[in-house]
Amino acid sequence: MPFSCSDCLPDLLCCEDAGSCLADDDELRKYSPPDLEFPSDIEESIARFVEEEGEYVPGFDYLERFQSQSLDASARQESVAWILKVNAFFCFQPLTAYLSVNYMDRFLASRCLPQANGWPLRLLSVACLSLAAKMEEPIVPSLLDLQVESSKLIFDPRTIIRMELIVLSALDWRLRSITPFTFIDFFAYKVDSTGTLVRLLVSRATQIILHIIKDINFIDYCASSVAVAAILCAANEIPNLSYVKPGNAVEWCHGLSKDRIVSCYELMQEVLIDNSPRSKPKLPKVPPQLRMTTRAAGIDSSCSNSSSSSTSSSSSSSSSNKRRKLNNLLWVDDDYDDEDKDKF
Repeated sequence: MPFSCSDCLPDLLCCEDAGSCLADDDELRKYSPPDLEFPSDIEESIARFVEEEGEYVPGFDYLERFQSQSLDASARQESVAWILKVNAFFCFQPLTAYLSVNYMDRFLASRCLPQANGWPLRLLSVACLSLAAKMEEPIVPSLLDLQVESSKLIFDPRTIIRMELIVLSALDWRLRSITPFTFIDFFAYKVDSTGTLVRLLVSRATQIILHIIKDINFIDYCASSVAVAAILCAANEIPNLSYVKPGNAVEWCHGLSKDRIVSCYELMQEVLIDNSPRSKPKLPKVPPQLRMTTRAAGIDSSCSNSSSSSTSSSSSSSSSNKRRKLNNLLWVDDDYDDEDKDKF
């Protein structure tokens, strides 16, 4: 007697034939990437996203504040690096990381944080990542687990929740932002209409987008320009698609700016070239006898370090116990001054 799902779950299947609930091969094949078909109004939808994307970017003077050093670009870069590290640790979607940075930039463009040894910005980063994860991830870790990569600062969940509310108020509760990931699938098919290399294009463009969000120079570009430039850079690495020119991409959708696309593409190419392994200077080859001497010296230094670390283990263990709770909400190290705690 053949096994039937309806025999075990008759109530859940509502007396339907179990076979009718399973898609056949022809139906599943429709959803494979090469045969994917966009809705008939996709052109209008993408054009509308391009028109509305300006509502989800920081203020026009946000980049100037970094250039004038009224905002610390290195502190932002450190926060973005932390977000990317935690995003990778929990295997979050790339969109989650991008949204976190978008929330942080939009908040900093409208509000000022106290300069208190960096912990207010770290608290903002945790709150933005938490909000983005709640928006995009099916499973969200606890607020304490979310701080897995925090070495010095561990915030109480109530503090993070309070900061989330402050962020939500600053963003007018508009968390469904328009990002480059809104466009890259559509633009990838514009480059490769056959669909055979679309998945490769999207994957490489995603890597590029996550790489350049640490650079403040890309803050000035809208999501559509970043998406087009990332797809073009990805296509440039594939011989069969390297013929696509940035100036022609403006025809992909109504509302795109040729000047912004070309400018963003050129900047993105510079960043990728500067960070490519080929652009890094090669280390001189070390003769075998020197290599052995270096290795022996490294062993001696490691032994001396281990002996010194054993003598300082008692002091480090005592200092680790010196964390104290601020206002029953925030844990910080003793390195943070009492003056800094009163600023937030």
